[in-house]
Amino acid sequence: MLLNVILWIVGLLLVALGIWQVRQPLAHYRSLEATQANLRRYDDWRGGRLGDDSTRTGADEMRDLLRNRVRLWAGVVAVGVVLIVAGFVIR
Repeated sequence: MLLNVILWIVGLLLVALGIWQVRQPLAHYRSLEATQANLRRYDDWRGGRLGDDSTRTGADEMRDLLRNRVRLWAGVVAVGVVLIVAGFVIR
């Protein structure tokens, strides 16, 4: 019984921490995606860019960093959920 309670508490703490930590990078990532979509629409409206668009920008690097941070904290949330379920399964 004590092990179950410990697993539930630790699982809930991990879920809460993961959700708290994933909010800011996910919001920033969505903002970067919206800005990129707006730039694409503007370029299409203007008739496209004249230069090569295959170079990697700082925004691309930031998106990768934020995506990795979201994956990390989503993994923490998943571990928390597993611990909560384990608390119910273990007798």
